[in-house]
Amino acid sequence: MEPTTVHYSESTIAAEQQRFMVRVYNWMTLGLALTGGVAFLVATTPALLQVVASPWVSFPLILLQLGLVVWLATRVMQMSAVQATGVFLLYSALTGVTLSFVFLVYTTASLTSTFFVTAGTFGAMSFYGYTTKRDLTSWGSFLFMGLVGIIIASIVNMFLQSSMVYWLVTYAGVLIFVGLTAYDTQKIKEMNILGNEGTEEDTKEAVRGALSLYLDFINLFLMLLRVMGQRR
Repeated sequence: MEPTTVHYSESTIAAEQQRFMVRVYNWMTLGLALTGGVAFLVATTPALLQVVASPWVSFPLILLQLGLVVWLATRVMQMSAVQATGVFLLYSALTGVTLSFVFLVYTTASLTSTFFVTAGTFGAMSFYGYTTKRDLTSWGSFLFMGLVGIIIASIVNMFLQSSMVYWLVTYAGVLIFVGLTAYDTQKIKEMNILGNEGTEEDTKEAVRGALSLYLDFINLFLMLLRVMGQRR
């Protein structure tokens, strides 16, 4: 007996994709709120800041943070929904710890203005990625190569200390993460499995999508902060 093929109308597909993206954005927003809250708490608590500033703590935290994001990105669909959400929230909190320094380096006013510029830019590009009929798949390899390029250039510039390389990486990074926001939004929208709504798989898909957009937002914010941030 052949399996029954379910046919969905365009309106049904669009409605389910919309609900799925709302869940993705909700998880992303929760992760960003947790990151910001933890960063502010650490930055305004001298005892915590002293502990985090210690190389014996900061270096293992960075390694743990990197390990968590790689684990979540590659193994999320093999986890339970509870484990996936827990790892995502833990990663968001650890990112807040490691980003607490921005409250010490930059003024509150410039942090606020940069956040709103980031949110506006992210929102516009994510809306474009969600609504455009253009296939953005071809952007993927170009953006990935650009991302690898700025990572390598940043590492090299740790030794060169070149202001020109610093600004080239900064402006290239802004363009790359603006592009990734649109590309990832379209990819996440299309990866939604129809008829999967409300299941554990659906939750894990939403968390995986939220992680991608969360990383785009955080990195875009940090790149724009280099441009717009006013140091104390």
